[in-house]
Amino acid sequence: MSERQQSTGPAVAYVDPLGEPFLQTRFAVPARPATFLRRPRLDEHLDQAFDTPLTMVDGSAGAGKTLLVADWAAGLGQPVAWLTGEPGDQGCGMFWAYVLQALRAAGVPLSPGIGCPGDAGRVEHRLLIRLADDLSGRERPVVLVLDDSDRMTSAPIAEQLEFVLHHAGPGLRLILVTRTEPLLPLHRYRAAGAITEIRGAELAFTEEEAAALLELHGLRLPAEATRALVERTGGWAAGLRLSALAAERSPDPERYLKEFEAGRSTIADFLLAEVLKRQTARTQDLLLRVSVTDRFCPGLVAELTGHGVAEPVLAALHTQNAFVEDLGQSWYRLHPLFGEILRAHLRARSPGLEPELHRRAARWLRASGFLPEALAHGAAAGDWDFTARALVDDLAIGQLLGGLRADGLAELFSPMAPEATSAAADLVRAARDLSEHEVDRGLAHLRRAEDHLAAQPPDAALRLSCLLLRTLGARLSGSPGTAEQAAAAAEELRDEVPARLLEKHPELTALLLAHLGSARLWAGRFDEARAALSEVAAGPGGASTALPRGDSLGQLALIDYLNGWLCRAERTALAALAETETSGADHPRSAGSGLDRLVLAAVAVDRGELGRAQALLDEVADCASPCDPVTVTSRSLATAGLLLARDEPLAAAAAAVPTVPALVASPWAEAGTALIASAAHLAEGRPDSAVKVLDDVSRAGEPAYAADLAWAQLAAGNREAAIGLLDHVRTGDRSGPRVTVRAALVRARDAEEAGDTATARKQLAHALLEARRERLRRPFLEAGPRIRRLLDSPSLQGLAAGWLTPDRSGPHDGPGPAAYAPPLVVEELSAREREVVGGLADMLSTEEIAARLYVSANTVKTHLKSLYRKLGVNGRAEAVRRAREHGLI
Repeated sequence: MSERQQSTGPAVAYVDPLGEPFLQTRFAVPARPATFLRRPRLDEHLDQAFDTPLTMVDGSAGAGKTLLVADWAAGLGQPVAWLTGEPGDQGCGMFWAYVLQALRAAGVPLSPGIGCPGDAGRVEHRLLIRLADDLSGRERPVVLVLDDSDRMTSAPIAEQLEFVLHHAGPGLRLILVTRTEPLLPLHRYRAAGAITEIRGAELAFTEEEAAALLELHGLRLPAEATRALVERTGGWAAGLRLSALAAERSPDPERYLKEFEAGRSTIADFLLAEVLKRQTARTQDLLLRVSVTDRFCPGLVAELTGHGVAEPVLAALHTQNAFVEDLGQSWYRLHPLFGEILRAHLRARSPGLEPELHRRAARWLRASGFLPEALAHGAAAGDWDFTARALVDDLAIGQLLGGLRADGLAELFSPMAPEATSAAADLVRAARDLSEHEVDRGLAHLRRAEDHLAAQPPDAALRLSCLLLRTLGARLSGSPGTAEQAAAAAEELRDEVPARLLEKHPELTALLLAHLGSARLWAGRFDEARAALSEVAAGPGGASTALPRGDSLGQLALIDYLNGWLCRAERTALAALAETETSGADHPRSAGSGLDRLVLAAVAVDRGELGRAQALLDEVADCASPCDPVTVTSRSLATAGLLLARDEPLAAAAAAVPTVPALVASPWAEAGTALIASAAHLAEGRPDSAVKVLDDVSRAGEPAYAADLAWAQLAAGNREAAIGLLDHVRTGDRSGPRVTVRAALVRARDAEEAGDTATARKQLAHALLEARRERLRRPFLEAGPRIRRLLDSPSLQGLAAGWLTPDRSGPHDGPGPAAYAPPLVVEELSAREREVVGGLADMLSTEEIAARLYVSANTVKTHLKSLYRKLGVNGRAEAVRRAREHGLI
């Protein structure tokens, strides 16, 4: 006899208490089909059945319970008594007669003194005592499997079974295969650790197991297709097998498994027969009605059915494994495939009821505070005015403008009918269009919404949503005045809006301030822009505000860059990048998409790191096209700056022209474009044209490009205009090294041309000291031969060595261009690595550096290993020395 065969023992001429022959099929271990998949993880769990008196394999119909236990039992190499339950109450005597016969049929020798029940309805207690005593004395435990044990619903039988199991001790191992929890005192077994449980979640097929099962059916699917099938079936064994059997007969199995109609399949037949039709008519109606929802609770069920007291029914369905899952806190959901089948059955059985159920669910969920689900049901019902109004009344309009829910909301509202003409519907259309950068169409919808509002009683939520979109529209169209007016009106309106809504939706305030800050930035009002943007950056965190926080940090980085602070701009841009990447809010609907990378690219150009700058610009090119004037101009100027650094002035001049018009001109944008055009004219030998371009630029106190303009004027031969422009460069916190270094170079060149070499060297030394902290190389690379000759003087070589020029210990033949290219002294340190090495220089411990940077000590250790490798050192002191040598700290 092979290992996987099981002896049924000698034929015994016993009859049941009614005098009828025993049904031998109830003792047969079910055969496994050829496509049965053995799953080792479940077999290993079942092996624990020998360590506990009770094992329960509890799952829904078709979960694979019986085949799992049957395959495991057949592989044990020892007799296993198997008894399949029958529906109906057969009485205690009949049950125990079949148990005894199952043991004998499996070849388990039983003492003749145990006897056999003679009455189908009762069993003598002494029989149970003798059976327990007989089993308790065995060296190897007897394994008894009760399949379909949920059909045995007698409380007396459960008590008797528990008595025998308890007193048989290690001589009996009972395995219950069931759809519901038995009447045994499971809490005692669980408390004592005396039960092995395998439940529905564990019985579900994993993606790998599903792929293996499909291969047994001759089907090989891509991983994505298998994953989708597992998600749709919930890993349900019968669903997978029935799907595979049907797909085998299809000319395109992969397409069939992706698109099959669950309501018209053998799966539907199985579930309707095994689950739905086993319920009462009232419970069937409940299941059909709740199928329109993703989840449901007693209150929602009452709304959908018109009947109260749903909690016991739902709890019973879950306990029965009737494909109703308990989510906790009185919420439930249907198995996804079962729900799909029930919806199809609902449409066939009650045409036209589904939209009404969605409408009821939408209103109940809205009143109960479950907005996302209310919106989904409102859309499914086609009630667009209700759905749009629910979104606006909740102050959730900002979620359409970007973030984690933006795509879902845009898709939800995409089929909104034109018949929806309320103010809320037009606001939703405006938000959707503006988020997709359709500015003219979005503003047209916004004007219609405003017309509606003017003709109805005041509504704070509608008006505040309107003002948010008006601020965004002003940002996108380059209209700072309109943005200021809308933001001021919104601030006055805040007191009329319930505080709980503002707290619930911090993204609304954050978006409004971010758009206002961008409009101010475009106007060149940097301090006012910083105030608004800093409020967003310092405001509430979380997924809802991740996009405006990242957007605001990107704009703050740009302000730092324009003010000349490269390191500060880099740190802020990296923070903006981290905000969007870690939150998942790097979204094409972001008005400032890619601004953080554009700032990093501009910083890289100023440091002479042209390869890095190109890589960052390529990353931005892969994002959605920028739409607001600030981002468009930043992209144009960063691209043009890189082309200038590569000696391509004509291409730079073409790239510098913004492609998005703005209603109001920006002083810094005009200056930046003029500088590129001036450089192109100079490269073509047209200094007069270069001067004219520069003279046309407004310079009303704007310091951002004053030093660059001064340099361009000096290069074009206009010394008086150049020196006059330097009056706009103020020292202190406002103007950083990118500005002050260029200004010092203008003064140095002016002094050198006037023959004042001492002043020129003094200005140049000041410029080198300022630039070294920021690793600012570009102004020196573009400074021309006169400045380069001055750099070659011994007094200045030490200030330039290692970060601007090679550390030359030997003779030098001259200051040729190669000498001033960015040297490969050390591998580039990241901004965070420079902060860590700065902590080393301050004599901080690893833990103190971690506290300063708000990271873990392990993260600091990782940065230490990296910067040691890049600097070519082995310890802290060497790292600090090398970093100082190369101007990194």
